[in-house]
Amino acid sequence: MQPSDVDVKAVALYLPQFHRTPENDAFWGAGFTEWTNVVRAKPRWPDHYQPHLPGELGFYDLRVSETRQEQADLAREHGIYGFAYYHYWFNGRRLLWRPFDDVLRSGEPDFPFCLVWANENWTRRWDGHEKDILLAQTYSPADDLAHILHLLPALADPRCIRVQGRPLFVVYRADHLPDPARSADIWRQEALRQGVGEIYLAFVESFTAGQDPAAVGFDAAIEFAPDWRLLPLARQAVAPPLACASPGDDLMDYASMAAGMLAKPWPSYRWFRGVFPTWDNSPRRVNGATIFLDATPERYEAWLAQAARQTLARNPVGERLLFLMAWNEWGEGNHLEPDARHGRAWLEATRRALTAASGPFTPTSASP
Repeated sequence: MQPSDVDVKAVALYLPQFHRTPENDAFWGAGFTEWTNVVRAKPRWPDHYQPHLPGELGFYDLRVSETRQEQADLAREHGIYGFAYYHYWFNGRRLLWRPFDDVLRSGEPDFPFCLVWANENWTRRWDGHEKDILLAQTYSPADDLAHILHLLPALADPRCIRVQGRPLFVVYRADHLPDPARSADIWRQEALRQGVGEIYLAFVESFTAGQDPAAVGFDAAIEFAPDWRLLPLARQAVAPPLACASPGDDLMDYASMAAGMLAKPWPSYRWFRGVFPTWDNSPRRVNGATIFLDATPERYEAWLAQAARQTLARNPVGERLLFLMAWNEWGEGNHLEPDARHGRAWLEATRRALTAASGPFTPTSASP
């Protein structure tokens, strides 16, 4: 199934931290990759599903081109339109750049992509210590210019995802930019001057929402899933007591989060919905993990189908994107890739949901 301009185009966020880098060796110890977190995970209570171990793709290394091709083939086969690669830029310094650079240089896989600038400080968040800054973000007009010049080859690539014919670039935390309108203007003007054309800018509504993108020079907002503002709703739905082996863990109800997000009012600005299959970041957190309970492929499928139908009903042809969070966030238990317990069930649910979305849309606030 290959989506057309009139269909919903589901784009899956893609984490590149599955290969060795000098920085990770220095920060976390020799040989560290995301798999390091995954394999050391332990169940917090008797029927807690951890660790999440990979299925048919195995413990891959993203420096291997065959792995990247297999990922794209799996995604395409199950109705996913493209990957949104996390991009790490710190005032000219890059981290985790190897997988996407190889994709860009080689032309393979021939699969649509966009970049999502993860413009947060590089911290010890991986193990629950957000205040320990390893590499800080700094901003300036000169850096905005250097950044767009670096991005131009990716934006000009024929595989780059386009919205209304314009190459897409996403900023994770536009609220961190000191003057997002200025940054957007520099990026737009330089892209035009360099012959790439008008670009399409979107930001992620992760910790804030309700900001009209046009007010800060952007074109659209992307709903992050889960919506952290709805955590009290999801927390209240968990029936106590649940014996959790680690203090401070936050236990959430998946169906309540899905229903709460589906019930949110549609904003007046251009908005792309987000859906997540499951979430459990206990592999990264010795204490204080966020764990969604009772996430199943069936509940995810129902949620995704509704979100896709809303997208068809609300967004015009050419702007029907929907973001899946995520393709391979294994350390957060948040992945569509096959795992040892479910096999391809998450991917098969994705394909069914996107196929079902072509039917008539019936608004509902019912829990998936």
